[in-house]
This record gives sequence, C-alpha cells and structure tokens, in this order.
Amino acid sequence: MEAPNQFYDKSLPRGIRNNNPGNIRKSGDAWQGLADIQPDSAFFSFADPVYGIRALAKIIRNYRDRYGLHTVEGIINRWAPPVENNTGAYVNAVAAAVGVGPNQPLAFDAGQMRALVSSIIQHENGQQPYSAATIDDGIARAGWA
Repeated sequence: MEAPNQFYDKSLPRGIRNNNPGNIRKSGDAWQGLADIQPDSAFFSFADPVYGIRALAKIIRNYRDRYGLHTVEGIINRWAPPVENNTGAYVNAVAAAVGVGPNQPLAFDAGQMRALVSSIIQHENGQQPYSAATIDDGIARAGWA
C-alpha cells in the first residue's frame, strides 16, 4: 500500500504531515490507526489525524492515571522535557489556552480536554488545523467521556 502523498509534503509541519499532531515518537507501542507505511524514522504516522489525536489523548490519560499528573505543568514537563524544549514557554502557552494556571489541577472535562489537546497541537506544529469535531472524536476514541 502506498503512503498518502501528504507524508512526503515537506511544506507541512511534520506532525500534520504524519497525522501525528502530538509528534509522538516511535516506540514499542502498537497504536490503533497506525498507517501501513511508516515513512518517518523517528515519529509515528497515522492513517488519519483522528488516530493521532486519539493517541495524544490516551497519553494524557496515562499521565493522569499512572503518574498522577493533574496540572498543565506536570503534563507538559513529561510530554516535552526541558532537555529538548523550552518547556516553560510551552507550559505557559498551554495553560493560557486552557484558561488555568500552570499548577492549577485540571478537571479534565470535555472543554478542558479540547483546549488542552488543541493547544498541544498548536505548540507542536505552529498551527492547529483540525475542527472541534475531529478533536472531540479523537478524545472520545481515547476513552474520555
């Protein structure tokens, strides 16, 4: 099976190109919705953006449930470690978009999850091209009710 042409369109940000808007690095995880062809050696490629958004939302859920991370600062420090990122700026941008302080516990309700996922996508890619319906679909597929 041939990879979608967008996988090779270098004008698109890597995360958008790979339908992986959270820029999830390759690992041993067998994510639902992976593309048949994985043209990027470092980051997963998904068959559809909703699956990349699902994976992003699943990881946030794991951060909350397994690691007890309930704040934007806790989540982003794990998501984008300071070794590789300007984590302080990332935390501040996401917290502002979600409408909470960096260390304020999140409710993880539908509105906060949409804002959290959307702002991570924006920060990772310099754009957030997906509709609210697509974001909500990915979040729902990750098991958030």
